[in-house]
Amino acid sequence: MPDPTPFPSGPARGPASAAPPAPGPGPGRKPQISRDDLIAAALRLLGPHRSISTLGLREVAREADIAPNSFYRHFRDIDALAIALIELGGRSLRTIIREARTRLRPGRSVIRTSIETFMEQLDADERLLHILLREGMVGSDAYKAAVERELRTFEEELRIDLVRLSEAGGRPIHAPALVATAMTRLVFAMGGTAIDLPRERRGEVVEQLVEMLRMIMVGAHALAEHEER
Repeated sequence: MPDPTPFPSGPARGPASAAPPAPGPGPGRKPQISRDDLIAAALRLLGPHRSISTLGLREVAREADIAPNSFYRHFRDIDALAIALIELGGRSLRTIIREARTRLRPGRSVIRTSIETFMEQLDADERLLHILLREGMVGSDAYKAAVERELRTFEEELRIDLVRLSEAGGRPIHAPALVATAMTRLVFAMGGTAIDLPRERRGEVVEQLVEMLRMIMVGAHALAEHEER
């Protein structure tokens, strides 16, 4: 937003009555900051067990080393920043899992590779998966709605993959949209359990998830084949 006019328009004024210079950013504060800088500051403040809802605008501004009023140049309020974090978490996780699938080695299971990649994100520095898992359960209605949008995007991308793999393998699949929903919701529910487990015990969750997802896939193929008889 442009700065307001320092004085009403009118006859030219002499040096004695000129407006004082605008105050600077303050000692030690950054004169310019980007939207990404604020997101990075918020991520630094969020630990593995802290909800976005506990973040304060002044706290984020202090971490970003800016005056609180500068926050509003990029976000309407702290809730808008929180939703941006949730959306970033969803985009980042989808990209990471998609890239893991494209680098799949011969003989490796798509399901296992995807689940192992998902679980690895629990220890990522950015803690973006933590945000999705936590805010989907304990966040405000607005945060839960944002997480729900991300989950539906996951489901749609998975549905497309399921149909593609089904056609490539020549095996029909029953209700791919429903299968994608079941798989996505199961993974995120189990991820919510794994988030509080020590790292050495997460392997158990991976094995359970891989087996559960295989059961869903076997059932989906069996139902489709039964319908064709």
